[in-house]
Amino acid sequence: MEIALSLVAIAVTVIVVARLCEPIGIPAPLGMLAVGVAIGYLPFTPQQELTPELVLYGLLPPLLYAAALNMSLRDLSRLRAPIVSLAVGLVLFTALGVAFVAYALLDISFALAFALGAIVAPPDAVAATAVARRIGLPRRITTILEGESLLNDATALVSLRTALAAAGLAVHGFGTHDSHVTGLTVARDFSVAVIGGVGIGIVVFLLVGLLRRRLTESAADTALSFATPFIAYLPAELIGASGVLAVVTTGLLLGQKSQFLQSAASRMSERINWSSVTFLLENTVFLVIGMQMHQILSAVGDSGQSLGRTLVIGLIILGVVIVMRPMWMIPFTLIGAMMRGDNRAEALRRSLVSSWAGMRGVVTLAAALTIPEDAPMRASLVLIALVVTVGTLVLQGLTLPAVARALDIRGPDPREDALQEATVVQAAMGAGLRRLENDPDSDPQTLRAIKEQATSRINQIWERLGGMRDVETPSEAYRRMRLEMIAAERAKVLEIRAEGTVDEPVLAAVLNQMDAEEASLQWGIEHAARTSEAPLRTPSPAGPACEHLLEAQDAHPIPDTPDGCPECLADGTDWVHLRMCLECGHVGCCDSSVGKHAAAHFHRSGHPVMSSIEPGESWRWCYVDDALG
Repeated sequence: MEIALSLVAIAVTVIVVARLCEPIGIPAPLGMLAVGVAIGYLPFTPQQELTPELVLYGLLPPLLYAAALNMSLRDLSRLRAPIVSLAVGLVLFTALGVAFVAYALLDISFALAFALGAIVAPPDAVAATAVARRIGLPRRITTILEGESLLNDATALVSLRTALAAAGLAVHGFGTHDSHVTGLTVARDFSVAVIGGVGIGIVVFLLVGLLRRRLTESAADTALSFATPFIAYLPAELIGASGVLAVVTTGLLLGQKSQFLQSAASRMSERINWSSVTFLLENTVFLVIGMQMHQILSAVGDSGQSLGRTLVIGLIILGVVIVMRPMWMIPFTLIGAMMRGDNRAEALRRSLVSSWAGMRGVVTLAAALTIPEDAPMRASLVLIALVVTVGTLVLQGLTLPAVARALDIRGPDPREDALQEATVVQAAMGAGLRRLENDPDSDPQTLRAIKEQATSRINQIWERLGGMRDVETPSEAYRRMRLEMIAAERAKVLEIRAEGTVDEPVLAAVLNQMDAEEASLQWGIEHAARTSEAPLRTPSPAGPACEHLLEAQDAHPIPDTPDGCPECLADGTDWVHLRMCLECGHVGCCDSSVGKHAAAHFHRSGHPVMSSIEPGESWRWCYVDDALG
């Protein structure tokens, strides 16, 4: 009973505190930590403790697996050089720097000082990703931070294990090691950790993939997904390999192949469920650590160490951790930019922002708790790790948006995303429609209805570009009206349910269909593009170059009516976006407008290429090849 009440109380507290932190801009982990400290000092609060075994085997695997599922394997491969540099080189560089400082300030061996360095070295995947996406950093920076945070945990935990073994301490989960650690044993352990971890991750991926091909229910597939990180982690740790790498490898490969191994319903269920699990676990760790704060502080005092001196040393090591990141990143970034011929000033600004995105999180706290109870000054080392974690979340997490603004580092323009999405969707729809048109069994009337739906879908994407925002677009009108209709439909179904005249499973199926459609409509509203002051240029083409766009690349005709669509003005109708023919300068409205006069001009004249003349947009489109250029 007491355990059940504690779990419910923790879950409710996490939900409430996270909701209160969001509108005021405070990172949820900091709010959890503060509330946990306050709760921990209440006299009636039951003692909560995160044991090393719970952290290693209960929390780390699912958190790492959920982060790996959402990571692009293609992006990870494309940016492998900077990611490996940070995930391996920077972790060891930071651990060594912290070790020298800690060895000088604390009465511990250099091996234990290096263990502390390994604990505080790795930035947290969830913290870095959450902040980077919230403030809209460029995708290259976000991807590098995600990749670094996923892979650096393996480097840090292997280094921690080796350092504790060198200090002659029993390592939780790995048996007892002696202190005879040489360069050869370190190289051997690291090789076993990496090769064994990756190998087991691949084997688990193959086994889970084989099972998923035979699962037809999304509930069973999601249950398998919950078991997968533990299936990968436990065997790897059993043989002395890196359970972290095994979990990350499995998650990366399953995420990459999910389109082939899972049904659409299973993928949706997995995303939603893992999002909830990550939210609860990540925040629960900080809440429980806060609740243990008075125990940690008391342990420091009981060990005979000065609490004030320990906090000061923690702040010094925090400064070391923060300074060593740009010391590593800036030279490598500038050298890489020089070798690629990139703009070095731009590269330097990106590097400064990335170097300030080094927030520590769950892995640092979890690693600190794995220090054996008999380690010298254990309580002080755990407190120092906590100071570093909280310090980076406060100093870097709260100021990173201002740093990005000061350096003029911005994320991708939502209008450019819409432009690229429109190109991809148009190409995909074209392929789908051509297959139906070539099918002799296709019903003409059904085919016309499908074409109308396809046209509506693509027009919804085009409408997310800039334009006359005081005019409600057709897609916006549809979403508004359909949402009103769904609300009335749901009220009627609930009325029928109250009467008790229809079986509950039938009503549940109808309500589930409404929920799916409503969620899709709400997603469209939430992801509408924001107008940007930066000019919207044409993204890189997704396919081979279009000859019509190449011929028109130097064409800059004068628009015949730059203030609007002449046919719309004559008809007394509104337009959504304006296009200009690059051959004759005719201005017409887009396909989301009532008249569709730009497309009508193409069909009438045969002029293939048009250009947007909306403010801040400079992209072009070929009607013949359905291509951007």
